[in-house]
Amino acid sequence: MGRVTARRKVLRIRDGVAAWRPDTLAAEEPMEIRVGGRPLAVTMRTPGDDFDLAAGFLVSEGVLHAAADVTAIRYCAGATADGGNTYNVVDVSLAPGVPAPDASLERNFYTTSSCGLCGKAGLDAVRTSAAWTVSGDPLRIGPDLPARLPGRLRAAQKVFDSTGGLHAAGLFSADGDLLCLREDVGRHNAVDKVVGHALRAGLLPLRGHVLMVSGRASFELVQKAVMAGIPMLAAVSAPSSLAVDLAEESGLTLVGFLRGESMNVYAGAGRLAQLCS
Repeated sequence: MGRVTARRKVLRIRDGVAAWRPDTLAAEEPMEIRVGGRPLAVTMRTPGDDFDLAAGFLVSEGVLHAAADVTAIRYCAGATADGGNTYNVVDVSLAPGVPAPDASLERNFYTTSSCGLCGKAGLDAVRTSAAWTVSGDPLRIGPDLPARLPGRLRAAQKVFDSTGGLHAAGLFSADGDLLCLREDVGRHNAVDKVVGHALRAGLLPLRGHVLMVSGRASFELVQKAVMAGIPMLAAVSAPSSLAVDLAEESGLTLVGFLRGESMNVYAGAGRLAQLCS
């Protein structure tokens, strides 16, 4: 799997027996995102689908809204002192007339693989103005759909099978068809890769779709879903209180602890009305 995974020798202990064995790990490397040659942010990510990651990040920041907003995305040559390409620096060229990111978005720090918001000044700074609303989205979910999503997401996680160390985000249709899956050490990166894929394919806003994530539902993941026009976010683990607040304010359906036929609906239960007695 190339740079997506790495091999290391580990001491494996099973039933009191120790032996040195090779192990496959999920790769984690920094990626710098530039816009028009100007550095904007650095994130720790699993290499792969880097152009989607950069595009999705800029959707979440309110910079991009359509495929036509971008003229090119490329790796920067000469990323090292000797002119080599590390494939860890991505430059996004905006179309004429598309405003460059506001200077306030420039981050003099890196975002970690576990938190894409670290370093932002406060709540007001992350309540980015969305280009679309999700409150009026007519999405309605059939009674058997939610229970099918975690299994379909897990079955498509090919890199997780070999490493056990990646998050996943999957974009599903209202009928439960898996349309796009991305894996990454960072849950926010996995979502950005899905959203970036949709932007580059000309699919935004993602009305009538469901976003499923393999971990918890943080404020940032709710924000990313809203920014992409996705009306429903489902997670296998818990949401935060701020995530529920934003979902309620935005009209997004937020489901947590989705495991088999069990789930908690924290906001937007009307889209799951058929499940309510």
